[in-house]
Amino acid sequence: MKTLLLSLLFITSLLSYETDSWIHNYKAGVKLAQKEHKNIYLFIGADACKFCKIFKEKTLSQKSVMDRLKKDYVVIYLSRDQHAIPDKFEKFGAPRHYFLDQNGKILFATFGVLEPAGFFTILDEADLSKED
Repeated sequence: MKTLLLSLLFITSLLSYETDSWIHNYKAGVKLAQKEHKNIYLFIGADACKFCKIFKEKTLSQKSVMDRLKKDYVVIYLSRDQHAIPDKFEKFGAPRHYFLDQNGKILFATFGVLEPAGFFTILDEADLSKED
């Protein structure tokens, strides 16, 4: 029984690892983005969302994805079950992906489970939106 509990705890920690190192407060994320002169990637999910879990496992677990995100963006993860989400963002239909300027203006938004290759395409789209 003890081994089972330890195994479950380990698996749970692996699944939530990538968003545990993220900022979970929108205002704090915007302040950091302004300080670092970076845009923001805001991922809105839900604790029991199976699609959010798939996105974390398949895409956010990839080092190449996280390296690019953290290089170019301040990353914020907000769970609609745990965190305050500003009214200007859609809370349902998770996972939601918002690309914002350093002041919080929405540059590009989409939703759904994205495989790593698809996510890189979305990052390219968001980069093009920055230049508009």
